[in-house]
Amino acid sequence: MISPVFAAILASGRAQFNARAVEARRSFPALDMQAFAGFLQDGVDPVVQAVAASVPERAGSFTLAAYDMALELVGHGLAGPAAKKPFLGAVWRELAPRFAPLLAANPVDALGMLSNAAIHLGGVASARTRQWHDEMAAIAPQVASLAQLRAVGQVLAWRAGVAHFRLGAIAAADSLPPALALAAFGEPQLDWPSLREQLLTQPWRGNAQGIEFGAFAGLGGEFATPPRVRATGNGFIVSAGERFYLLMADAHGAVLHGASDDDYAQASTKLPASLRLDGATLHLGARTMALDLPAAGIALAANAHTLAVTSPYTHAIRLLPLS
Repeated sequence: MISPVFAAILASGRAQFNARAVEARRSFPALDMQAFAGFLQDGVDPVVQAVAASVPERAGSFTLAAYDMALELVGHGLAGPAAKKPFLGAVWRELAPRFAPLLAANPVDALGMLSNAAIHLGGVASARTRQWHDEMAAIAPQVASLAQLRAVGQVLAWRAGVAHFRLGAIAAADSLPPALALAAFGEPQLDWPSLREQLLTQPWRGNAQGIEFGAFAGLGGEFATPPRVRATGNGFIVSAGERFYLLMADAHGAVLHGASDDDYAQASTKLPASLRLDGATLHLGARTMALDLPAAGIALAANAHTLAVTSPYTHAIRLLPLS
């Protein structure tokens, strides 16, 4: 059952809402009205209730915008009980109500921004969507504008594993009030110029251990064969089977993008003089690390800040900070 406040708004504009649904059926012939009804109850109703409680006079206009957006999302199969990825529904149900004042003032832009973020993050296999959701919910009371919502969302997406957002997230944080930027990075005790400099120059800041990325495609992983890796300025080109990828990684995670055999051919195989492999023992300057891999076939690739370790005995890539 939907809430009394949502039911009253729908009843007061029944003809208008019905006309919108009929028009949506023309645009999306496969639109499942039962799924749409489910999303109205599960996704739209919580947001309408939050806006009605925060800015009652805007509840009606917000509901019109949310109803239209819900029709489109369900029509595209992105929302509703049958949606393949439920994260968008969770964002509408649990997160969007936290931004009720912004939604009331800018229903299409604010709700669209949150929806697009949910769709994008849900499409990044390595993104930690729940982390992004929870950190966005925690910082919501401090977000006062659409521009701040966009910037904070990008910062928190990077911190939730979307590695290719790193430089854009730092640039976006420049537009925020310093206290909000620091809150988004979870480091309120620092000053923003100092933190910004550290983030720019130390991609592995806060993670001295590095990460492991990749698994066998037959078990739901990324690579059909043990990967081979070469370095580029901003990541690594990976060859696995007949496919090539750009791998970007930092302290918060790693992300794969498509690449070509030409990218792989042009990538670097050079290593810094401070790197040396002695059997399965890795020497990184003054540091020594024993790799839990057979010594035969271990291969290294490095860019300015990251070392990638591969082996013919694993589908995983070890990514280690160089400083």
